[in-house]
Amino acid sequence: MSPGFLGTSVRRGRVRRAGESAYGLLLLARAALMGVVAAVLLIAGVWVSLDGTRQAVAERGAVRGTMTVAECDGWTCTGPFAPEGGGARAEVAVEAPVSYEAGERLPVALWPGREGSDGPDGSGRAEAVRTGTAGVLYAWLPLAGALVLASPVVGGGLGMRRTAWGAGLLGVALMGVAFALL
Repeated sequence: MSPGFLGTSVRRGRVRRAGESAYGLLLLARAALMGVVAAVLLIAGVWVSLDGTRQAVAERGAVRGTMTVAECDGWTCTGPFAPEGGGARAEVAVEAPVSYEAGERLPVALWPGREGSDGPDGSGRAEAVRTGTAGVLYAWLPLAGALVLASPVVGGGLGMRRTAWGAGLLGVALMGVAFALL
């Protein structure tokens, strides 16, 4: 009977055992590194999204009202602002990844740190933030992008393919809904 059959064991050499241990350690290090990369991407997406969400939903500290779109150029739309309590502003700007028609009314909020006589871009107009469902979903776009970016890391680096597909599809769906509502 040859060694290794029917309950007999063959002792592996010291070099082979060390090689197997080193390979296992490399696999563990790769999984840990990919887990850290995926976690950093997702934490950064949540961190950036929370600030925008706070501005879109918070009641205290903001002047809420409606902006009537006068013109859009590139990523910015401008127009007069009519607050809910009075004290209209001549012109505010809102970041708009989609172009709006002149005359459309958008629910926005002005924050004390974003308004002033000089404005954030030196144009003399205050910067407004979209509110409502569209504003909240737009604020969560960084998280959606982080989910899409983290999905190949989770699928390829960690071997969690179903989780990666779920995260990627959730990110794409969140982006689609946000732009559909804008």
